Amino acid sequence: MPATPATPAYEFPSDLLAGQEELHQVRSELHRLLKRLPWSVEPLDGFSDDNGWRKVERPASPGWTPDEQAEVEKLRARERELAVFVTCHRFWEQVSGPDVVDTRMRLKHAHETPPATSSPEH
Repeated sequence: MPATPATPAYEFPSDLLAGQEELHQVRSELHRLLKRLPWSVEPLDGFSDDNGWRKVERPASPGWTPDEQAEVEKLRARERELAVFVTCHRFWEQVSGPDVVDTRMRLKHAHETPPATSSPEH
């Protein structure tokens, strides 16, 4: 994402980049885990409800095992720690005004930017 003339480009500290990257990884792992777990933490019967604006159906849920609950809680706790680290990092003291949102978006997508490569001279 190129910098606009009104928005200065900031160089992110390596620990902030690493924290943001780990946050992406933890959120991705949590998302994959939640997708494969049953819909209910506790064992519940299935149901069908078509009295609302859309029909909702759920099969019976065996619930989550204690190990699954512990894994979800571990990932959620790490996600919170990383979110606090990234959002409260000392780097943000140098960014002000409308630049904050744009700079935060740059950080979120920094891992998508391919590293600059120099072209070989012939």
